[in-house]
Order: sequence, then structure tokens, then C-alpha cells
Amino acid sequence: METSKIPSHVGIIMDGNGRWALLRGEKRSYGHRAGTANVEKITEHAFKLGIKTLSLYAFSSENWARPKEEVDELMRLLETYFKKFLKKVEKEKLRINVMGDTSVLSAKLQKIINKAVETTRANDVGVINIGLNYGGRQEIVYAVNKLLKENKEITVENISENLYSAEFGEPDLIIRTGGEIRLSNFMLYQGAYSELYFTDVLWPDFDEKELDKAIDAFSKRHRRFGKVEES
Repeated sequence: METSKIPSHVGIIMDGNGRWALLRGEKRSYGHRAGTANVEKITEHAFKLGIKTLSLYAFSSENWARPKEEVDELMRLLETYFKKFLKKVEKEKLRINVMGDTSVLSAKLQKIINKAVETTRANDVGVINIGLNYGGRQEIVYAVNKLLKENKEITVENISENLYSAEFGEPDLIIRTGGEIRLSNFMLYQGAYSELYFTDVLWPDFDEKELDKAIDAFSKRHRRFGKVEES
């Protein structure tokens, strides 16, 4: 695969954990555990390919509407994920960033997240940017309110510079697994000119070969950003 055609920033809407479990006669929580395990595998492969930032939609601001049992399980999985992979991430010089309003999470989870973010802040090999209690619309409101508070002009550039993931740039490619063909409030502002890739493969089954397929599809796209392609 040509390194010149590898996207620098990839966003992934990791959908299909619950359905994957139900197809196997298991509870949805079983699928979430499988999906969490898959994050490590895909993250490792992404950085080997040369991707610099991987933005993962882990828990949306709308996910609170799910059954309490499922939400509680997701929170436990997040705690386990951050603690388990922190040593691995540090060893590989990867940086963890979190986008979203984490103030509503438990004090325990906030402490774990803050430690992961601060401990890895100086790492520069790649960024794992995790969306927690994240929503694209809410992010835009956050950026605008920040500008108003600082008495700054509301411009396209100023909003861009005040988004949660501003320092990592806009995603070149957004992948959604699980068969749905929508963004579901993920990186709406940053994704204005992102290439989109949708697959029916459920997230726990989205392996290295499936990521390669998405990157290959991206490499065949002609990105014009609203301009006319020169002949």
C-alpha cells in the first residue's frame, strides 16, 4: 500500500457490537466486550499503516438513553480499557486524547481518563482520539460559546480552532461499520470534506483486512474540496 495514499487522520464510528452479540445468542454487553478488544487490534494496525490520528466514537451523548444495565457495562469497560492499555500506549509512544464532555462521568472514570491523557500528552508517534459523551452538534455549541466568552468573532476558522480535536486536524476518512449509512452526530464540523466509507461488517468483525479495504477505497478517491479537478 502506497504511503502517499494513507490518510493521516481516520475517524471510526464503531457500530454493531450489540447486534453482533444478539446474533450469537448473547447479551449486548458481550458484544461491547468484543468490540473493546477489537479497538486494540485495529489501533495497532492503523499506526503500522502510517495513520497518525485515529478518532474513535466510543460513547455518544445520545447513548445515555440506552438501558441502564448496558450503560453501566460500557462505563466499566471504559475503565478497564484505559487502565489496561495505558502501559502499552506509553511503550509505543502513542498519545491518548478524549473529546466530549467528560464532566458528567463518574469521578473514578474521570480520574482514570485524566491520568491517561496527561501521562501520554508528550507522545508523538500517533494519537488515539476517543469520543466520550461526545456529539458533533454539542461540540459546535461548545466552540461557539467559548468564542463568545472570549469575545472573539464567530468565523469558520475560529470555530475550527476551538473544537475538541482542533489540534489534530480534520479527518481525511470517516469509516462506519455495522451497515448504517449516516454519521450519527460524529465530527460533523470537521467532516465537511471527509471521505466516507460504510460497511455492513459489524465492529467486532472489522479486522485488519477490513481496514485495509477501507484505506484502499480511500486511495482511489479524488479529493477536490469543492474545486474543479484540473484535466
